[in-house]
Amino acid sequence: MNVPYRQIRAAYTERSITVYQAYDAAIAAPAVAAQRFVAPFKRERMTWIKPSFLWMMYRCGYATKPGQERVLAIELSREGFAWALAHSCLSHDDRSPGWAERVRRSPVRIQWDPERGVRHEALAYRSIQIGLSGEAVRRYVEEWTVGIRDITDRVREVRAAVRSGADVGALLPAERPYPVAGEVAETIGASVSSL
Repeated sequence: MNVPYRQIRAAYTERSITVYQAYDAAIAAPAVAAQRFVAPFKRERMTWIKPSFLWMMYRCGYATKPGQERVLAIELSREGFAWALAHSCLSHDDRSPGWAERVRRSPVRIQWDPERGVRHEALAYRSIQIGLSGEAVRRYVEEWTVGIRDITDRVREVRAAVRSGADVGALLPAERPYPVAGEVAETIGASVSSL
């Protein structure tokens, strides 16, 4: 499979896209109960969302890292996700004129990190991480979130299957290229249009 170097891959429908975050139970449980992020979630901090399930598994160690024992699948409206991408700035792009000022003003940061396999091995292409701050966090909490599911049990099932050497394909979310084109693709530094 020839995957573009920088391409958003995600589980999505016509209305929503799934992103992942990992927290401790003190943040995860109230979020699932309220179906939006509530205290003790801190809106003042940058919060990173990840459309790649396997990158999230790498980041949280399959829900084993301290403070990341609960993995949430957050359904965002596609309109909200589009707003985030359109109002973003690459975290690292110091070759571009005016980049330092844009990154300072932007409510959304884009970072492309090596995608990961089921055993956390780095793959030859990148996965997008999206950092939300300021207005973007407010919109994320108040407007964009369609639903929040605790998928920690599934994460543990995948981890056990990986450790036993079993095939995990059926346990993973069906992620596919997410449609991003034109100016937004350029803004986020995508390799090619994902259409």
